[in-house]
Amino acid sequence: MSDKPLIWLGNSRDTIRAFPEDVRKVAGFQLWRVQRGLEPNDWKPMPSVGVGVQEIRIHTGVEHRVLYVAKFAEACTRSRSGTRPTVKEKLERARQRLSLLLHQRARRKG
Repeated sequence: MSDKPLIWLGNSRDTIRAFPEDVRKVAGFQLWRVQRGLEPNDWKPMPSVGVGVQEIRIHTGVEHRVLYVAKFAEACTRSRSGTRPTVKEKLERARQRLSLLLHQRARRKG
């Protein structure tokens, strides 16, 4: 089985790179699992953001979250939900990124 490529939305790749090293390692491993078609070790669905959006939960003293969508055949997309903005702001940013992604996919198909 080949890995699905990751498509990074917004500044999510830079944000992940700014995580502490231990968190980056966990996030990277969990995203690799998703790319292989496996579930992350600790996750939950995020229907408040959109259909198919899931949250990887990383516990290392400070809680970190990584939101992703793996329902598309061509790739896994991810958006980082960080520790600075409010929960409401993070969820709204994730909704906006999902909306943009869905719009871009529709334009490619049409």
